[in-house]
Amino acid sequence: METSLTLAPRREPLDFRQSALAMQASDAELRDLRRAVAGRFRRVAIIYHWLVQMRGGERVLERMLDLFPGADIFTHVYRPEKVSAKIRLHKVRTTFINRLPGAATHYQKYLPLMPRALEELDLRGYDLVLSNETGPTKGVIAAPDALHACYTHSPMRYLWDHYPDYRASAGRLSQLAMSATFPALRRWDVTSAARVDRFMANSRFVQKRIEKYWRRSSDVVHPPVAVDDFAPSGTVEERYLWVSQMTRYKRPDIAVDAFNRTGRPLLMVGDGDLFEEMSRRAGPNITLVRRMDFPALCRAYAQAKALIFTAEEDFGIVPVEAMASGRPVLALGKGGALDTVAPDVTGLFFAEQSANSLEGGLAELERWLPHFDPAAAIAHARKFAPEIFDRRFCEIILDV
Repeated sequence: METSLTLAPRREPLDFRQSALAMQASDAELRDLRRAVAGRFRRVAIIYHWLVQMRGGERVLERMLDLFPGADIFTHVYRPEKVSAKIRLHKVRTTFINRLPGAATHYQKYLPLMPRALEELDLRGYDLVLSNETGPTKGVIAAPDALHACYTHSPMRYLWDHYPDYRASAGRLSQLAMSATFPALRRWDVTSAARVDRFMANSRFVQKRIEKYWRRSSDVVHPPVAVDDFAPSGTVEERYLWVSQMTRYKRPDIAVDAFNRTGRPLLMVGDGDLFEEMSRRAGPNITLVRRMDFPALCRAYAQAKALIFTAEEDFGIVPVEAMASGRPVLALGKGGALDTVAPDVTGLFFAEQSANSLEGGLAELERWLPHFDPAAAIAHARKFAPEIFDRRFCEIILDV
C-alpha cells in the first residue's frame, strides 16, 4: 500500500554520545548539593495547581518533597484520598477555591478566580517558593527576600496554543465564558511571569513556549523517571504497544487507523472519553484495555515489539519507560519526544500526526529493527533517572 509518507528529519535532540554514567552525580556529590540547599533555604513553600490525582506532575512534586522534606504545600483543591501517602504527610493548605461548590470535581470552572486566590496566599516567612506551573501557580506573591523558582510543566495550554481545540470542544455557554474571561487571564499570565526569579522547563519544547508567551528565559530540567522500576524481558512479542489517555489530543485515532490498515497486532492501554469510540473503530488485530496494574504494564512494555507514541507532549514519560524496558519507540517528531528519543539509537520519528505518516513510520521501523540494541536504549533512559533531576534542580536553585 502506498502512503503519503513524510519522515521527520533525523536530527539529534541532545548529545546522545555522552554516557549516562558521566551525567550522574556520585552519592557524595548529591549529598553535598542537598546539604547546601537545605542550609540555604530553611522554610520552603511548594505551590501546586490542584491535588486530585496521581500523574506525572504529582510524581515530580513527590521528588521535590524528597529534596525538601519539611516543605509546606499550597494548592487550590485537595482530595487527600486521591494522592500518595508521601504527599499526605505534608501540611497542605488550600485557597478559597477548595471551599466553593463542586470544586472537588469541577475545579477548572473556577479558573477565572484562581489568580485572586493565589494572590491572597500569605507566604511571608518562606525563603524559597517553588511553583509548579501547568495550571495557575506562578502568580503567588513571595516575600521580597525570598527566592521564587518556577518548574514549568507547561504554560496553560487552554490559554495559549491549545485554546482553539478547547474552545471548539466546549458548549456554547462555555465558549462565551472563555471569550469573556480568557483575554484578562492571558494578560495576568504574562504579567505574573515577572514575579518569578528563575524558570525551569521540563523540555526544550516547553522552554520555547516560555520564551514565546512569557518572554522569559529558562533552564531545561527533565522530569525524574523511575527507570529502575523497569527491566527488559527475555521474550519479545510481535505486538506493538500504545499507552496513554484515550483523549483527543493524545490521538489514539491515528494509531487505530494505521494498524487497521496494516493488520499488525496492537495493544492499547488507557482510559478516557474516546475509549468506547476507539473500541468500536478498532479491528480484530487491536486490543484495548482501560488500565493495567503496574507489574502487567511493565511486562507489556518489555515484551512489546515497539512503543507507538502519537501525542505531541510537553515531555512524555511513557517513551522513557519503554526505553528503560529495553524496547524501541516510534514517536511523533514533535514536542518533548525530541528530548527523549534518540533517532536511530532508541527509535525513530514520524513527521505528521496522521495515520498515513504513522503507517509509513511503521514500515521504516520494521526495516530498522534489526539494528536496534536494547542495551543502548536502557543506557539512554538512565539519563532521565531521578538522581539526574536532583542534581540539576539543586544546582539551579543554588545558582540563583
